[in-house]
Amino acid sequence: MDGESGGEAERKVKKHKGKHDKPKPWDEDPNIDHWKVEKFDPSWNDGGMLEVSSFSTLFPQYREKYLQQVWPNVKSALKDYGISCELNLVEGSMTVSTTRKTRDPYIIVKARDLIKLLSRSVPAPQAIKILNDDMQCDIIKIGSLIRNKDRFVKRRQHLLGPNLSTLKAIEILTGCYVLVQGNTVASMGSFKGLKQVRRIVEDCILNVQHPVYHIKVLLMKRELAKNPALENVSWDRFLPKFKKKSVKHKKIKTKEKKPYTPFPPPQPPSKIDLELESGEYFLSDKKKSAKKWQEKQEKQSEKTAEKKRKREAAFVPPKESSGRVPDPDRSEDKNEMTEVAMSLKKKAKEFKKHEANENINAESFIINTSKPQSSKKQKSH
Repeated sequence: MDGESGGEAERKVKKHKGKHDKPKPWDEDPNIDHWKVEKFDPSWNDGGMLEVSSFSTLFPQYREKYLQQVWPNVKSALKDYGISCELNLVEGSMTVSTTRKTRDPYIIVKARDLIKLLSRSVPAPQAIKILNDDMQCDIIKIGSLIRNKDRFVKRRQHLLGPNLSTLKAIEILTGCYVLVQGNTVASMGSFKGLKQVRRIVEDCILNVQHPVYHIKVLLMKRELAKNPALENVSWDRFLPKFKKKSVKHKKIKTKEKKPYTPFPPPQPPSKIDLELESGEYFLSDKKKSAKKWQEKQEKQSEKTAEKKRKREAAFVPPKESSGRVPDPDRSEDKNEMTEVAMSLKKKAKEFKKHEANENINAESFIINTSKPQSSKKQKSH
């Protein structure tokens, strides 16, 4: 028993996970382009579809008239691929579904994208191009990225630019068709181009980077792609790095919260209560009007007096200064100056004395000292 269990364990150990992940002969074949999307051949699926698949989408009311005019062209384009379509004007919807003639299983997804683009205001000739194998689409929802409506409108305008110049530049550099409509941006093109368009749109609406900076980077990438020596080299050192400038925003004034009290504030006195307190309530109408007129006259007189004072203030001459006003700072400076002057005089006297001592002749000093001694000796004799 032990031997059998040991053999089973060895077999289990020998099994490895990627036994089917072996290199295939066509993986390294230079004649095969793995990125190429081959056109679908109906002979690949002679049996057709086993189940009916269908998609439907709503469209806005303003598109109703245009869709009625264009529907025959859309119907004929879908008929070539074995897809049936229906336009329901009562419900305001478009429906596409597979038939027995459908051979390509992925064409129903393309038909779904077609009716989505038509509902998002893409012209029918442009929308029909989505049925090609090399064409993809992406509908970017930008309405929910920002709450403030005014900011949303301004940032959406940045995508368009003056005379749609920014939008045209994005279309040329990415190789995609881009349509900004309402709360969505519909784009059609290759997978690489769609990825670039989505990044530009989201960065613009979220205020991360302006589309113009993205356009500059794409232009530089296009130029670098022309150089075959830089094909396998990182381009980060060539591309510009844009720093976001810090813009001063207005400070929002916040109101200080008052301490919470469970009791309601006291009711302010009414007009009648104030009249009762002042005693005006019991006056007659004549006295009330006379009092109002008197108050009005007093206010007018105060205002006229104030205006007169302001007018006359311009004609009053300034007062002339009779003498120099003593400045405490200046007096302190004077004291400091006198002290400095005195110290300099002292130093000068000391210097003169020192010079006088240095200029004394030694011989004359000896002679002068000897003369009075001799006289003294004579006197002593």
